[in-house]
Amino acid sequence: MTILDRIIKDKQLEIALKKQLIPIKQLEQSVLFNRATISLRNNLKQSATGIIAEFKRRSPSRDVINNNPNVFEVAKGYEDAEVSGMSVLTDGKYFGGSLDDLLLARANCNLPLLRKEFIIDNYQIIEAKAHGADLILLIAAVLSKEEIAQFSALAKSLELEVLLEVHNLEELQKSIMPSIDMIGVNNRNLKTFEVSLETSKQLSSEIPDDFVKISESGISTVEAIKELKPYGYQGFLIGENFMKTDNPGKSAKEFIKSLL
Repeated sequence: MTILDRIIKDKQLEIALKKQLIPIKQLEQSVLFNRATISLRNNLKQSATGIIAEFKRRSPSRDVINNNPNVFEVAKGYEDAEVSGMSVLTDGKYFGGSLDDLLLARANCNLPLLRKEFIIDNYQIIEAKAHGADLILLIAAVLSKEEIAQFSALAKSLELEVLLEVHNLEELQKSIMPSIDMIGVNNRNLKTFEVSLETSKQLSSEIPDDFVKISESGISTVEAIKELKPYGYQGFLIGENFMKTDNPGKSAKEFIKSLL
């Protein structure tokens, strides 16, 4: 069983429990449920840098990244740095995140917020809307074409944008559909956790121009972004590079300044 298999198995148990504790009707009564969402897609198309800054405490590939981050301060710092959007990890067991992180980020910034999660159920999409997200992540590696269609359609009905993450050509080909807004190429091999920017380069020509292209994982230098921009990438998801510092917002600001 791979790490991804274990995560999905645990996620199924987690969702079953949550459904018993907090029914969908209760989520739909959230004060945030009817707020107007902010478009990451539009921000990326208008941005000179395209940085999506991530908030995460740890990951299976690196273990602890930052044990002491204040999501409230990090969100404000990222906004001051003028990033295009913010990604918030909400998985608890493997990434040390929670939906409270999403709520706190929402309370302190006006950035488009991505709920970064292993989404395998409609319930999680309604959760995302109720906790202030503007878009969701769908991971092609763990979903069928039918599930991608179903989940993305539900997201669109809730005015949430959809970022579809792929790791190879097979995942990309099954996932291209009108209800997807952005396609993210993850440079990390989920089986070996090795990272290579060649993945983004190889898949770039296969992504139709209708979709905003985002490169994810292994982007830690200005040179990496300059290397990928000629391949049509408008968004760059950066997490560990900022989060491993004492002041992620300041790190993001310095990084963006060096890009311009």
